[in-house]
Amino acid sequence: MTTVPEPVFVSAPAKINLFLHIGQRRADGFHALESLVVFAGASDKLALEAAGGLSLAIDGPFANALKPDADNLVLKAARALAEQAGVRKGARIVLTKNLPVASGIGGGSADAAAALRGLARLWNLNITQERLRGIGATLGSDVPVCIDSTPAWMEGRGEKVTALGGIPGVAMVLVNPGVGVPTGKVFAALKERRGVGLPLPPAMRNGTGLVAYLKTTANDLEAPAREIAPVIDDVLDALGSQPGALLARMSGSGATCFALFGETEAAENTAMEIGSLNSGWWVVATTTA
Repeated sequence: MTTVPEPVFVSAPAKINLFLHIGQRRADGFHALESLVVFAGASDKLALEAAGGLSLAIDGPFANALKPDADNLVLKAARALAEQAGVRKGARIVLTKNLPVASGIGGGSADAAAALRGLARLWNLNITQERLRGIGATLGSDVPVCIDSTPAWMEGRGEKVTALGGIPGVAMVLVNPGVGVPTGKVFAALKERRGVGLPLPPAMRNGTGLVAYLKTTANDLEAPAREIAPVIDDVLDALGSQPGALLARMSGSGATCFALFGETEAAENTAMEIGSLNSGWWVVATTTA
């Protein structure tokens, strides 16, 4: 008798670029980049179970922003994994989309990475994290760093990932104003870039040390994104003016912004305050890992 595998449940945490420096365009058309990445408690969820074929259903607050068609990154990840592992297996996948789409926090990339992790378990594959990152790199620049979903230094076009210890967890508020900022347009409008080549960050004892380090860095994509979507200015002003806010910055290519706090209570109060005044914004208090 064939044993049916137990369903697998995985999280796809939001990816936060605490800073993002952009270098020159590479020969392959991608820009060199450098980023300190952490992951938030806020996440999408995937449920996977064995099936004869491969299918995807999407629910959750942002389900209407995605289509479960063949171009969805989750299904692309599943097909890529099956091909690379040399298996012919199926799965029924349900994606609960809690994170806003195309918002600079790696939603689609995190979902693809979670699908790779979850299917590797469901299909009982003997496959390393390094190999999963390699498969992820064929799907998108942010997928490799989302495989482990732990603090990391990201280089190259995103495919070079170095795990980092000594990055303290901090309270955080994420805000997305509900506007789309196409990544291509942001890069096209990029005027100033800090370049790459920083050494790995030192170990930090607490959030104060982390913020002090981050203040020597920036997100090079923030300025062009603010030109394209001026509402990002409003988000950053709202976050930065809150009591206890240590740093406010945009993540990735936007439009999601974050603020770091020394106390969880201050973050929760900020989320309630901003959310009550801006009903059309996505606002969540969370922590980093």
